[in-house]
Amino acid sequence: MENVTSKSPSAMELESEQMSAPSPTRSLPKQAGGWRSVKYIIGNESFEKLASMSLISNLSVYLLTNYNLSAIVVVNVVQIWNGSSNIASLIGAFISDTYLGKFRTLLCGSIASLLGILTVTLTAGIHQLRPSTCKERPHCQWPQGWQLGILFAGLGLLSIGAGGIRPCNIAFGADQFDTNTVKGKTQLESFFNWWYFTFTIALVIALSGVVYIQTNISWTLGFAIPTICLACSITIFLLGRHTYICKKPKGSIFSDMPKVITAACRKRKLQVSRRTFYDPAPTLNDSSEFENNKRLAHTERFLFLDKAAIIADPSELDNQGMARDAWRLCSLQQVEQFKCLLGILPVWVAGICGFIVMDQQNTFGVLQVVQTNRFIGPHFKIPPGWMNLISMIALSIWIYIYECIYVPLTRRINKKAKRLTLKERIKIGILLSILCMLVAAVVERKRRDSALRHGTFISPTSFVVLLPQFALSGLNEAFAAVSIMEFFTLQMPENMRTVAGAIFFLSLSTANYIGSLIVNVVHKVTSQRGRTPWLGGHDLNKNRLDYYYYIIAALGALNFVYFNFFASHYLTSSSKGTETTGDSTAEPNDEEKVLSIK
Repeated sequence: MENVTSKSPSAMELESEQMSAPSPTRSLPKQAGGWRSVKYIIGNESFEKLASMSLISNLSVYLLTNYNLSAIVVVNVVQIWNGSSNIASLIGAFISDTYLGKFRTLLCGSIASLLGILTVTLTAGIHQLRPSTCKERPHCQWPQGWQLGILFAGLGLLSIGAGGIRPCNIAFGADQFDTNTVKGKTQLESFFNWWYFTFTIALVIALSGVVYIQTNISWTLGFAIPTICLACSITIFLLGRHTYICKKPKGSIFSDMPKVITAACRKRKLQVSRRTFYDPAPTLNDSSEFENNKRLAHTERFLFLDKAAIIADPSELDNQGMARDAWRLCSLQQVEQFKCLLGILPVWVAGICGFIVMDQQNTFGVLQVVQTNRFIGPHFKIPPGWMNLISMIALSIWIYIYECIYVPLTRRINKKAKRLTLKERIKIGILLSILCMLVAAVVERKRRDSALRHGTFISPTSFVVLLPQFALSGLNEAFAAVSIMEFFTLQMPENMRTVAGAIFFLSLSTANYIGSLIVNVVHKVTSQRGRTPWLGGHDLNKNRLDYYYYIIAALGALNFVYFNFFASHYLTSSSKGTETTGDSTAEPNDEEKVLSIK
């Protein structure tokens, strides 16, 4: 038997800790992170999305009816605003990773969004801030410059807020799980779908009332409600502050990118083979519980960038073995992080075209609804913004079927959960985007022909014929958007999750700008020589919107070919990793069981 005096100091410390450990009868403090924290994050996200989406869903109608803007101007304003909100995510990701961290960035973004939606609410409540109501189209009073300035200031604050919220919300939720365990990976995979599912259900329940109030009762009250909801979102977020795992900012890849490119170009004449790479060990300040798993292994792709990490001369290092000039010598970790970013670009490009389809329903789709018969019965009239609920309902139904029926059923049959791979889901999403545009084109032609036969601005065709295209748009989002966000997040190391969120929203931003560019090019080309323009004006009956939809469908077909033969190859390794997480034998705790039942 070993003598007590021969015990090592570490063994004695361990024994001391065991002796001083609390007894089983004493309650232990709850561990931070996990589903306990995620509930606050999802609650915050649900109310925030309620506030923002109640504006996005009805902004086209608000600009059309209260600011007397033409259809093409409305589409440009909405798409440019959406694009600016999404591209602001890059700035938000940089600030989060370099200075503030995810928690503070989310909080600042939420406050900016609150100020923005409060400004938009004032434009609805104070009639001097907007032009007089138009009674006879197309002869309407155009808004004055200062009136548009106040409106755009509110939308600008909302864009700033979105820049802080969008790249951080999913990343902050993902930080609450330990992805170094099989159970943590399984929880994270479900988190992506439940994140979409919960706030979508909240939107379906609440937006139906908010949009109706905006359109049929009062725009002021209709904007005041989401303002209150955004305040509730901030409150919920702060209530959970003691439960969060908050990781310190460690710098952003966006600041490292120009350094890696510059250093690689400076050493472009060097040969990569048999060279010594600069790969310093993490310092004490950089170490954490899972630091070893965060370090990226050297890969053979994009070998030109490896030159940035080559130690060409010992003088490039100081006495402590650190780089003297970060623009001449970068660490191997900086290079590999940049490679991770480049590795997702092919899939990022493929997602843009699918997102263009989603934009059509928020703009032209809503304008189609405006010029259809929206009556249910003799008195009740459907608000145009309600049609976006169809997309959300379709998305929610599919996610519920997938998570609660399909996956458990495959587990019972095969003794192992089988999930659709990322490649399969994105392919299905692209095909649904093509089908969505084809259906929209056929329906628009039917709506327009009916209006022209009767010589009326409002087509006798019921709004019901537009339901399939909105449902297909929601399914496109359920398959493609969720999968692409999942791919970006899983492909990046943990310290680059905000970058993954920023890149995802950058794809949405690019889709907005490209969509706006296509609209303007089509309008300019088709309005020449006295021909009937495909787009423009206040009346869709004088346009050929169906032809425009066929153009978007053709772009979707080209995108499917591109993804199938090129971009899908970049999903192979990630898809395999995703599939393995479905085979988990870990038992969920009580909180997880409650969440899955809900």
